[in-house]
Amino acid sequence: MGAEAEKIRVLVVDDSPFMRMAITRMLESHEGIQVVGTARNGVEALEKIPALTPHVITLDVEMPQMNGLETLKAIMAGAAPVPCIMVSSLTTEGADITLSSLDEGAVDFITKPSSLMGMDIAHLQRDLMDKIMVAARVSTHKLKARVALRRKEPPAALGKPLAAPSGKRGVEVVLIGISTGGPPALQQIIPLLPADFPAAVVIAQHMPPGFTKSMAERLNRASKIEVKESEEGDVIIPGRVLVARSGMHLMFREKFGAKVAHITGKPAEEPYFPSVNVLLESAAELYGARALPVIMTGMGNDGTRGLRALKARHAFAIAQSEDTCAVYGMPKSAIEAGLIDRVAGLGEIPGAIIDEL
Repeated sequence: MGAEAEKIRVLVVDDSPFMRMAITRMLESHEGIQVVGTARNGVEALEKIPALTPHVITLDVEMPQMNGLETLKAIMAGAAPVPCIMVSSLTTEGADITLSSLDEGAVDFITKPSSLMGMDIAHLQRDLMDKIMVAARVSTHKLKARVALRRKEPPAALGKPLAAPSGKRGVEVVLIGISTGGPPALQQIIPLLPADFPAAVVIAQHMPPGFTKSMAERLNRASKIEVKESEEGDVIIPGRVLVARSGMHLMFREKFGAKVAHITGKPAEEPYFPSVNVLLESAAELYGARALPVIMTGMGNDGTRGLRALKARHAFAIAQSEDTCAVYGMPKSAIEAGLIDRVAGLGEIPGAIIDEL
């Protein structure tokens, strides 16, 4: 990008001087990003937004006076909402507030290092920049509309009663691959699945280590079927949802005649942990056409390679529609590769899954 006006304008909000400096330095190393200001807390941020007109805000989760969630709600309620990236600590409380922030319209989040000693700065910088670039293209009005809909009606009321599954494909496992925009989208799907859901569900959600446990617990509280973070040896059974543990891959193995989850750090060269590709390729070997992949909102193309393996074994595949995705990357890649049999809006996905079992 050449002209100053073309740069993505970012406001950095954090009560830590160290983090304000670190994030500013990371972002300003990118020629297409300009840090237009910093703020020490939510109150100061809200005062500065009208004059600074940022395109994206990085927002610390835990701050005095006005925390990140409260600040986000105020930003999203304003006449000109701004896409926000949450900056979260690796604590249970931080994870819970971060997931609530995603429900309230935050685009994504990064994890907050306690220091720059001994951590992969290049990876953090790349992750932050990627998410800033994505957030700058997100429609905040679409985010506001989704938040308003969730506040108006609980997830279980958002869809029509689901028809009984036909069993026409004999599906044993539903595989959901999802990234940016995933946690709030999953809240509109998993709670709608009936208590007698006849297949297992496995979710690969791109997420930093330490957050999938909180996400699984939140989904479990809202759902009619069990939802848990995956553990080594978990049996893949109907009516249970396994959320692949962040920082690791989930694969399938047979053990004593049962299909079980295998949690592994290999292959190490994959860009995402958990990887949707690794999950789908493993399912292709063990389940073949008895697996039902669903590719949902997220940046990049994770899942496309894995879909090829499943399609070679005649599996049926569903993708989320462009107009209901927070980020139309993963579904777009799969659709353009000719690997998708059915495209469904977010509210239609539970019914589509039931239809295709």
